[in-house]
Amino acid sequence: MKKNLDAGQLKLLAMAAMTADHLTSVIFPGYPSDWPIVLIHLFGRMAAPVFWFFVAEGYHYTRDLKRYAGRLLGFAVISHFAYNFAFGIPFLPFQTSVFNQTSVIWALFWGLAALTVNDNPKLAGWQKTILTIGMTVLAFCADWSSIAVLAVLEIGTHRGNFRRQMCGMMAAVAIYAAVYIAFINPLYGVLQFGTALTIPLLARYNGKPGSPRLKWLFYAYYPLHLVCCGLIRLALHGNVGIMVGGV
Repeated sequence: MKKNLDAGQLKLLAMAAMTADHLTSVIFPGYPSDWPIVLIHLFGRMAAPVFWFFVAEGYHYTRDLKRYAGRLLGFAVISHFAYNFAFGIPFLPFQTSVFNQTSVIWALFWGLAALTVNDNPKLAGWQKTILTIGMTVLAFCADWSSIAVLAVLEIGTHRGNFRRQMCGMMAAVAIYAAVYIAFINPLYGVLQFGTALTIPLLARYNGKPGSPRLKWLFYAYYPLHLVCCGLIRLALHGNVGIMVGGV
C-alpha cells in the first residue's frame, strides 16, 4: 500500500468527518434512524481514530513533553466551554449526568499522560497499572470516555506494529460500543465500529507532519466550529440539551 498521506491531510479528513457529525447532531438531535443521517454519523466515526493516532505520534516526536501536555490541557479547558455550549450541556460538570460532560480533548490529555506513565522506568508495573486506571476514571466523563485513553495508549505503546495498534484500538472501541448498545441506543452502538473505516487511511500515513499551519488550524477550528454548532442549536431548538448529558 502506498504511504502517500501526511499528518496534515489526515487531520483535514478528521475535521471534515467531525464537522459533518457535529452539525448533524445539532440539526437532527436524538438518535434518528433515517439512513442518510446514519450514514453521515458513520462518516463522523472516522474522526476520533485520527485524533488518537496523532496524540500518540505527538508524544513520540515532541521535543518538549511538558509544553505539549500543557498545550493539550489548555486546549481541553477552552474546548470544554465550546463543546458544552454546542450541545446544551451545563458548563459545571455532573449537574445532569456523569456521561458526556466535556470534550474528547480532556480524554486525549489523559491518554498522553498515560503514555508518559507507562514509559517511566522509575515506576513499577503495579504503579503504572494503578495510575493508568486512575487516568481512565478521570477521562470517563468526556466524549469517547475512558476509551480514548485506552486507544491512545494502545496506539502509542505498540508504535511500529500497525496491526497491533489497530487491533488494540478496535478492542477499546468494542467496549464503548457494547456500553452504547446496552445503555443508550443499539443502532448507534453498532455505529461506533465505523471507526474501523479510518484504518486503511491511517495505513497510508507516511510519517510526515505536513504543513505546520494545519496544526494551528485545528487548534483554532475545533472550538470555533463548536461555537457555530451552539448558535445553530439555539436558533433551531432553543436553549435545550440535544445530547446525553445535556439539560
